[in-house]
Amino acid sequence: MSGIPQFLLEVSIVVVAVVSLLTNLSVLLCFTQSSELRAHVPGVFVLNLSFSNVLLTLINMPATFLGVATGAQPFGDSFCQAVSFAETFLTTNAMLSMAALSMDRWVAVVFPLSYSSKMRYGDALLIVAYSWLQALTFSLTQLLMDWGGYSHTYASCTVHLDAGERSRFAAYATFTALFHCSSFALCLLVLCFAYLKVLRVARSHCKRIDVITVQTLLLLVDIHPSVKERCLAEQKKRRQRATKKICIFIGSFILCFSPYVITRLLELVPSVHIPRYWGIAAKCLSYGKTSSDPFVYCLLRHQYRKVLVSIISRFMRKDHYALSIHSTSSTLDTTDDNCITRVT
Repeated sequence: MSGIPQFLLEVSIVVVAVVSLLTNLSVLLCFTQSSELRAHVPGVFVLNLSFSNVLLTLINMPATFLGVATGAQPFGDSFCQAVSFAETFLTTNAMLSMAALSMDRWVAVVFPLSYSSKMRYGDALLIVAYSWLQALTFSLTQLLMDWGGYSHTYASCTVHLDAGERSRFAAYATFTALFHCSSFALCLLVLCFAYLKVLRVARSHCKRIDVITVQTLLLLVDIHPSVKERCLAEQKKRRQRATKKICIFIGSFILCFSPYVITRLLELVPSVHIPRYWGIAAKCLSYGKTSSDPFVYCLLRHQYRKVLVSIISRFMRKDHYALSIHSTSSTLDTTDDNCITRVT
């Protein structure tokens, strides 16, 4: 693979890595500057997700970029196994964090009055601990069985079985199927269950609001028709907004991960050959989730935007203050020089 396809893949990895690093670090910066965000239970899951995305960006994306650019294994076997271990651990941890966030949203919407008792800070830490335990279990199994290495199909250090080890293919296939079922399939099931329940409750609330609004509009006989139209249009927007958010949560997960997971499962069929450009493209698409997560879960929300704007405003004020001091000192220096010139 060479020429334009390779160049496009290299550019896409660089763009995804830069966006992922900037956005996820912005989320972490918001947490360091806001005690309100740190006090919220979902913040535990967001922090876990952001840390996983940052580490995946710093460790795995550069390795994949070098694999695409050079067309060969970028590191030694030991380092490549370590990178493969990190990929399995961080990807699993990130997926489980997304599932935890969906369950938190389900509890908050379906059980709003008992949310504080059902989802406490300690409960969130236990869920994160389970996420780490499951991710570590698969990562260590992969490491102990020596199933981590460089894959030419994906141009990266990942879960891989060498061609000379076909005697262990059955065990490797079982591990791969269990891994994707307990990470991707399980998380997708949890996401669909939780967010569809949330959508159902949201639509129920919208219907109640719609009934009250229509009854109110009927009582207000003197109200201008344009006002009635705006109210009805706002009702429609409210329903569409809830549906759109749920589609983004579930759709981004399926769009980014399913091509890669399906490719890895098809790879287990002996008669199926995976083209290298498709394997790398699916890998890049899975990396794309790290750059979309901050927008999907954090940066588009009012609380995070408010903190981020305040951080930028403080930075701009400091920069303006430093610039004004420098300008004032320069003016004073010029005035002093003029005075000295006159005296001499």
